[in-house]
Amino acid sequence: MSPSLHGHAALVTGGLTGQGFAIAQALAAAGANVAVGSYIGEGARLGDAAAYPEKAQLDQVRATLTALGIQVHAGHLDVRSSAVIDAFIADAEAICGPIDILVNAAGTTAEQPVSGHSDALWEKIVDTNLTGAFRTTRSLLPKMMARGWGRIINIGSTAASVGWKDNPAYCASKSGLLGLTRCVALEGAPHGVTAVMISPTWVETELMRRNVAQVVERAGKGESLEAAMARTAAQNPQQRIIQPDEVAGLAVFLCSEAAKGITAENIQITGGALW
Repeated sequence: MSPSLHGHAALVTGGLTGQGFAIAQALAAAGANVAVGSYIGEGARLGDAAAYPEKAQLDQVRATLTALGIQVHAGHLDVRSSAVIDAFIADAEAICGPIDILVNAAGTTAEQPVSGHSDALWEKIVDTNLTGAFRTTRSLLPKMMARGWGRIINIGSTAASVGWKDNPAYCASKSGLLGLTRCVALEGAPHGVTAVMISPTWVETELMRRNVAQVVERAGKGESLEAAMARTAAQNPQQRIIQPDEVAGLAVFLCSEAAKGITAENIQITGGALW
């Protein structure tokens, strides 16, 4: 039996694309009102691999979620700005009600070795993946604790535990996110608030495809993107790439009452692989 999240409201950062959108859909299907926000229209500035949505996607996302019979807020959200976060939350709660589920899925990455790594790219990746999650958590955690219930889910990566060559900022940000998750879990524990990090390996999203394309380009061997994707799948013990709905299904379970004792954990979805 699927968990019911009727009466709850969720904020999903990075919720217009990829894993974030899959999680938003799953939460909505379980009955939660959902606010989704992503950085809109930035493109590939600074050489990062993020698949930033365009404004046209807002209406499509809003319609898809509204069709599930819940209240929806969707819009631009820059997790690198506390002022933007607070304004977004105010608008979201006016439509969806008090937010008691937070999913930090906003993220970016780039292929660049430590040698010659620019400050600007490092700061953008860490500010988005780690400090952004800190900012949203800081805004919502006190209200969750005051109400005596809350769920905070941070979308991490196996990179938190296993270093990836030429991905220092990404690996550092995800390792830091695990430390943040555990601190938040301890702070929220006496008040009915849990915090868990979900750490998948490669997940088949546009962000993954862009990142693999960067790897292929750097290798300079003329391999096609599809061949690289197939090779990546073949390296997994299950001979496949993890799908966004697998992450989303776990996120919904972690929001349920059945998961109220699961906190301060790093749950990996890997198909047996740690890469």
